[in-house]
Amino acid sequence: MKCLYCGCEDSKVIDSRSADEGRTIRRRRECVNCGKRFTTYETIEDTPVLVVKSSGLRQAFDAQKIKNGIIKSCEKRPVSMSAIDDMVSSVSKHVYNSMEQEISSKQIGEMVMEELKKHDEVAYVRYASVYRSFKDISSFMEELQKLMDNKH
Repeated sequence: MKCLYCGCEDSKVIDSRSADEGRTIRRRRECVNCGKRFTTYETIEDTPVLVVKSSGLRQAFDAQKIKNGIIKSCEKRPVSMSAIDDMVSSVSKHVYNSMEQEISSKQIGEMVMEELKKHDEVAYVRYASVYRSFKDISSFMEELQKLMDNKH
């Protein structure tokens, strides 16, 4: 780390502390050349992930949109908010751990459906009916049949 005062590139860390609720590390440094002290902050580089919609449009990944969709599909179902938060967290981790800068909305939808399937089958079917845009009752029944076959 380059000294603010003399430009020397050698410094030693005197003290390190967590800051910003653990998202930043504050370091007190001392220049080995001039002896002056200065403070630096270390943070995680936040790389935005873009969601590629079916129309080709791109927008920043927003976990709140996933949460809203899951909440809507879980209305009047015995699914707790902590379970919903866990599902959102799981999907978000998958998105960020993919290390891709872009991910399709289709992939995210599939991840959400997998999470819903583990927690509540009715919520899963509700989400799938909107996400997959069932055109008629037969396509809806096909999805239900897949769910029934996987259960056995």
